Amino acid sequence: MIHYDLIIVGGGAAGFFTAINAAEHNTALTIAILERGKEVLSKVRISGGGRCNVTHAEFIPNELSKNYPRGEKELKGPFHTFMTGDTMDWFDRRGVELKIEEDGRIFPVSNDSQTIIDCFLSETKRLGIEVHTQHAVKDVQQENDIWKIETTQGKYSATKLLIATGSNPKIWNILQKLGHTTVSPVPSLFTFNIKDSRIKALPGVVTRATVSVENSKLISEGPLLITHWGMSGPAVLKLSAWGAVALHKLNYDFTIKVNWLRHYTQQEIFDELKLLKTDHARQHLYTNTQFELPKRLWQSLVIASGIQENTRWADVNKQQLLQLSKELTEGIFLVHGKSTFKEEFVTAGGIDLKEVNFKTFESKKFKNLYFAGEVLNIDAITGGFNFQNAWTGGFIAARAIALDSN
Repeated sequence: MIHYDLIIVGGGAAGFFTAINAAEHNTALTIAILERGKEVLSKVRISGGGRCNVTHAEFIPNELSKNYPRGEKELKGPFHTFMTGDTMDWFDRRGVELKIEEDGRIFPVSNDSQTIIDCFLSETKRLGIEVHTQHAVKDVQQENDIWKIETTQGKYSATKLLIATGSNPKIWNILQKLGHTTVSPVPSLFTFNIKDSRIKALPGVVTRATVSVENSKLISEGPLLITHWGMSGPAVLKLSAWGAVALHKLNYDFTIKVNWLRHYTQQEIFDELKLLKTDHARQHLYTNTQFELPKRLWQSLVIASGIQENTRWADVNKQQLLQLSKELTEGIFLVHGKSTFKEEFVTAGGIDLKEVNFKTFESKKFKNLYFAGEVLNIDAITGGFNFQNAWTGGFIAARAIALDSN
């Protein structure tokens, strides 16, 4: 049985980041990463459309934490120790240039996730960290303060153990047998499946909107993308993240209200339409797009309001204007099911946060057992925030492990 000072289960972003930082804090540590798959860092490779959305340009800890439906309170303290600026500096010191895009997402200048992977692999090689692939963990036990890990390839022991396997039910089951509590996983980032004549012919249309779930407090604002299967975009993805548990309980059958004009009320828009009826009397509503809406969306909502293509503003009646104002500000859509968002495999669920010391990311139940990344019941909206959780947890755990090993 080979013994290491630190074994990290999980060859993803959080695992590699922890290993590298632990080795740098304490060069005497012997460290091994155990990965169940044939390749390491596979999620890094496909993230951000293959560009790797490293983090997000939010530099105030309390504001950054607001992007985590689960983990907001727990991450406030850790973010004061290591957050966005620290992440950018970490990669910069290793020769990886990053850039901030207009929407706040941060990517390598190369626009290639391989740049991040090469950085991690180069650092592990430089620091003598062993990486073992195709080592699926079968069992974990603690005997006389030593961790015993059995994999499909052999048995290992370690003084300290860090779990960074992400959303892996098999590992959660092992941790449950040890005595940890886990929160059952549910999807966190997903798009809404909607079949509706108003949007059927509009795939690709994007506009800012406010979206809310009927009979709930769930509401979100931002770009909304109409797709072949329904609705996506940041407005919908944020709603799916914050409503992950509630929408799961509804079996993804629910009703949403869309305000295509964001903050305006139906009455305000009705009053505005009455003015337009006077000012644009001789023009046809169908071709006279208003409120800076995409032309195709405006035309679809005009038809949905019972207004014909050849109807002039002067000829439209009060009832039609009322219906149009309602379509613009209080459009009701039925959601039946969900679709996974691109390459994102984010779930809510994992180790109960009450059982973790967030000053060190160590288990409160077992000494020398640490966690980092999505193995914890922490998840975020899309935009680089889930990776930032991995970097922050990995750095703090690594420092605690290294200092305690001196």
